[in-house]
Amino acid sequence: MSDTLVFDIETQNFFTSPEVGWDNFGALKISVVGVYSYESDRYSCFEENEMPALVELFHRARLVVGFSSNRYDVPVLNHYFQRLGESSRLNLWHKERIDLLEEIEMASGIRVSLNKLAEANLGFGKTGHGSEAIALYAEGKMDELKTYCLKDVELTKKLFDLYRERGYLFVPDRQNAGEVTKVNLGRRIASANATLF
Repeated sequence: MSDTLVFDIETQNFFTSPEVGWDNFGALKISVVGVYSYESDRYSCFEENEMPALVELFHRARLVVGFSSNRYDVPVLNHYFQRLGESSRLNLWHKERIDLLEEIEMASGIRVSLNKLAEANLGFGKTGHGSEAIALYAEGKMDELKTYCLKDVELTKKLFDLYRERGYLFVPDRQNAGEVTKVNLGRRIASANATLF
């Protein structure tokens, strides 16, 4: 186990869908999972029926990185991994994880969107909104959906790289447009760099 993965999931439905209900993670259905592997320096995207191949990537990972992943991506994906055969089954909660949004919240008490965080630190943001991903799936536009998902993975990876290099990220101030707060995240940097290198 030596790889570090950055990942993001998109779902076919959401908590507000009639058949789901709030916090009912087991009723959420994955459309695609985008992944970046540091070991292979490669982006990949997996559909719902490709979970056996995806879980092999996660089995090899020492660290998994996401954005708001502990609140959404991990519990949803973990339900899928737990339903696999015994030889493939994986509990994601047992993996070392870094959730960039959670790190920012713990350090500053601020919640921020991936789009706003990317704009403040990278100079560019997302290409669309999460609700559009559900529509793309419903319309069968899988190539567009995968492109959208992998863009989020790319933004998360670039922010994670900055986090490792600098030990801080700029977080937009909700009260004052155009103002940013420098949030130090050094607490987990040494661990992340040791895992990667």
